[in-house]
Amino acid sequence: MQAHATASESPTRASAIADRLLSELVEANDVPGMGASVWQNGQTVWIGSAGLADREAGRAVDADTVFRLASVSKLLAVTAAAKLSEDERLDLDAPARSVATWLPDRWPDMTARQLASQTSGMPHYNDADDNVGRRQYGSLREIVPLFQDRDLLTPPGTTYRYSSWGYVLLAAEIEAITGMDYVDYLKATITPGLTIQPDTIEPGNADVAVSYEVQSSGAFVRAEPWNLSFNRAGAGMAATPVDLARWGGRVIEGQIISPGTLARILEPTRFNNGEVVREDNYAVGFGWRTYQDADGRLAAHHNGTTVGARSALMIYPEQKVSVSVLSNASTVSAIDVTAQMLAAPFLAEPDQGARVPCPVAATAYEGLYKDKTVQGTARFAIEADVCVGELSIAPGHAFGDWVNGFPQGDVETLKIIGVDADSGLKRGALVTPLGLYDLRVQADGQYQVSLGGNPNVTLTIALR
Repeated sequence: MQAHATASESPTRASAIADRLLSELVEANDVPGMGASVWQNGQTVWIGSAGLADREAGRAVDADTVFRLASVSKLLAVTAAAKLSEDERLDLDAPARSVATWLPDRWPDMTARQLASQTSGMPHYNDADDNVGRRQYGSLREIVPLFQDRDLLTPPGTTYRYSSWGYVLLAAEIEAITGMDYVDYLKATITPGLTIQPDTIEPGNADVAVSYEVQSSGAFVRAEPWNLSFNRAGAGMAATPVDLARWGGRVIEGQIISPGTLARILEPTRFNNGEVVREDNYAVGFGWRTYQDADGRLAAHHNGTTVGARSALMIYPEQKVSVSVLSNASTVSAIDVTAQMLAAPFLAEPDQGARVPCPVAATAYEGLYKDKTVQGTARFAIEADVCVGELSIAPGHAFGDWVNGFPQGDVETLKIIGVDADSGLKRGALVTPLGLYDLRVQADGQYQVSLGGNPNVTLTIALR
C-alpha cells in the first residue's frame, strides 16, 4: 500500500523516510488504513496517509480523514483541567465532589490529580459495560449511574489502576466549573478551529474512517457500531492526524496552557507515600506518560485503543516536535514506539561518533531473543539514499513466531528502514506487524531492538 506526504513545503529527506516507514508498516500489518503527521517549530512538516479509510468503497485515507482517538481523548480532558487550574478555577488536589456536588458520596474523596493519573482507585470497564456503546448518551448525569454503585479497587492515591470511568468524573468537574457542556468547552477553549470533534458512528460520512476489527483468520471486517458518547473525556473524541499533531504543537507553544503549566503537568505524579507513579517504562504525570528517550530527550505521550482504532500523540517539548499516528483498526499494538520512529527523521541526531555505513555486504544474521538463538538471511541496499534491509523469519524462529502469533496476517520477512540523516544504519526502524521498533547499533557493532514491556525485552542481532 502506498503512503504519500503532503507537507507545507516540498518533500524533504525526513518526510520521504517517514513515508517509507508508514507504507511499510501498513504492508506488514495489513491494517486497512493509517494516517500520521509531524508538526515542528510552528508548522506541519509532514502528512502521511496509507491504505483505505473505507475498504468496501475503495476510499483512500487522506489528510482530511477523521479517526477515533480512543484514550488519546484523555489528553484533551487533562489539558482542560490544567487550563482551569491555571486560571485558578480548579484546585487539582481538592475533592472532586467539592466542585461537582451531585456526584455520589459512597466513594472516599478523590481529586482531579488522582483521576487524571489513574490513582483514584476507580474501576475500569468490565463485563457489565459490554453494551454501553449501543446507544447515545447525553448528560454526565446519565452516564455516572452506569458505574456509581461499584466499589473502588484501592484507596485513592495508593495504587495505579487504569480507569477510563474516572475521566467521566473529571469531565463532571469541568462542566461544573464552566457551566458548559464538556465538548462545547473543548471547542471554545481547548481545540478551537481544529478538526477535533466527538467520535461519530454516522454511516456514509465521507471524512470519517470506517472502523475495522480483525478476525482470528487474519481477515479485517467492519466493526459493529460502537457509540463512544458514554465517555467523551476518556475515549470518545476523534480527529484528523494533521490537526491532532497541530494541537500538540499548540500545547508546546503555550497557546492553550502556559509553558509553566505544561512543565508541571508533565512532572511525575506521586502516590501518597511519595513514590513516583509509573506505567511500565513510563512515568505518569497529569494524564501524560513521560520518559527520557535513548538520546536523552524528554518525550510525553498517550496511546489509545478501542473498537476499530489504535492511536497515539507524542510531543517533544524541548525540540518543538509533535507527532500523531492513527489507525482504523486496533492491530498496531506498538503504537507508542511507532510514533517515536515516525518522529525520528525530524529530530536532530545527537553526536554519537562516526557514521555507520549501510551493511550492503551482509547476507545473514544471528542473535538472541529471550535467550533463544535467532538467525536467518539478510540483505541490504541503499534505495533513494535510504538504507533498507530485509531479514527472514522462517517458522520456528523464536522472534518470528512471536511476531506472527497475533491475528493479523503472518509475514516471512521483516524490513529495516534506516532513519539516519545520511544513508547509513546507526539507527533504524524494524518494521513488524505490531508496529515500528527502534533498532540501534551498539558499541560492539551488533544491533539491539527494544520491544518494551516490564521488564524490558530486547532482540539482539549481528549481521554477517
